[in-house]
Amino acid sequence: MYSLSERQKKTLRGLGHKLKPVVIVAEPGLSENVRYEIEQALAFHELIKISIRVGDRDVRDQIIVTICDDFGATRVQRTGNVALFFRRNLEQPKVVLGSR
Repeated sequence: MYSLSERQKKTLRGLGHKLKPVVIVAEPGLSENVRYEIEQALAFHELIKISIRVGDRDVRDQIIVTICDDFGATRVQRTGNVALFFRRNLEQPKVVLGSR
């Protein structure tokens, strides 16, 4: 996982405000296809929103933790059913974070 300062998180929240969810996780959870889409989106965009449409809050929280652990992403923000994730692309960075 990538360590972010509060200033960097604030910057990412501002950038993420205008984003639409690029992946939707529904009742079946993190299937192979959903995992593939998350990996592709993080690799290309670095900063993505994911809509997690499962009924139970505990299951939703567990899916967020699993995404962070399995994909090396950092949760920047969670609002209701939508979470904002960041993972730096070391080869072709796109998001400018500034200093820590």
